Amino acid sequence: MKTQIYISILAIFMLATTADAQETEATRILKARNSEFIKEIIQVNEHVYVAVGYDGSNTSMIIGENGVVIIDALRALGAAETVAEEFWKITAKPVKAVIYTHGHLDHTGGTSAFVGNNKDVKIIARAGFKDELQENSPVEPILKQRNARQFGRDLPAEDVINRGVAPGNTSTDRAGKGYIKPNMTFQDSLHTSLAGVDFELYAADGETNDQLFVWVPSLGSLWTGDNYYKSFPNLYAIRGSQYRDVKSWGESIQKMGTFPVRHLVPGHTRPVSGQSLVHQSLNNYAAAILSVYEQTIDAMNKGYTLQQTVDSVKLADSLKDQPNLREFYGSVPWGVRSIFLHYVGWFDGNPTNLYPLAASQEAKYIIELAGGEKKMFDEVN
Repeated sequence: MKTQIYISILAIFMLATTADAQETEATRILKARNSEFIKEIIQVNEHVYVAVGYDGSNTSMIIGENGVVIIDALRALGAAETVAEEFWKITAKPVKAVIYTHGHLDHTGGTSAFVGNNKDVKIIARAGFKDELQENSPVEPILKQRNARQFGRDLPAEDVINRGVAPGNTSTDRAGKGYIKPNMTFQDSLHTSLAGVDFELYAADGETNDQLFVWVPSLGSLWTGDNYYKSFPNLYAIRGSQYRDVKSWGESIQKMGTFPVRHLVPGHTRPVSGQSLVHQSLNNYAAAILSVYEQTIDAMNKGYTLQQTVDSVKLADSLKDQPNLREFYGSVPWGVRSIFLHYVGWFDGNPTNLYPLAASQEAKYIIELAGGEKKMFDEVN
């Protein structure tokens, strides 16, 4: 244990000056990011309202002829109740349907706030809804811990700026307690009239394998779920998840770009309006995802090790500086590692990694090579 601590201290010492130099700039950029999560009911057009900043994700209301449709329902029931009160100030029309873009808790936990006791409301999702998610996993206990770490849920509020695609601190008021199971599912696509408005729903594998996107032609509006938000996509969740099909994800975004979208509503971050800007955003997003995938596959087929593959994959200059591709949430190297491990597993082809040394033994040898414990501590001090 001592040797592991010593080597950690040395690593921190060596990185300290670099971290100090980067901290101010990183903090400044992340603080500017808070503008994406200002609490607001945004009127996208005459019939569409999006609640941003009330919880970790967005929820939307579409006003139809004889009712409203809700797309996604936040995580905390308390937050959803607050949004519902704001929505009912805009219209008193009843909820006819709720559409889940995917099964993550932060999009499904507050449904009853919008539905109440009405048993006739359609709750729509893809077939296979939630099958792959944490609550159905045999390793749910550790996933809960890792989830808390990823989002900094146990950090003091003053130490959190934001989560890249969500406010830093979100409601815990009855999280998940408003969830209602779907009563209507589909496989590939569903065209249906809800509250007098024609909706088109399409299966769209990406961040989850139960993801869908919603297209409303009459309103020129498209809801992306978590396949798009204003950050480089989280191709791999460091909390742990099943493989996110990167190739399918890029193709799902390409499909969205075939529609004449004027208003794009992400699952996180604020809506995007203007057909030119929307299509530019979708096109560079799809290009970035597919470029990472193709470069990774190419490097693997050249016999590169995992780390060599990670080192070789880069976004083109025309993509890496796009404002919706900054690595606020996802990371190119994380995505590369996920693709590599998905196709060939943990062994990277280097036989010396088949039976690696224990971390404590490796640390001991490194300390010896560095001249011993005393010399290391003298360097640190």
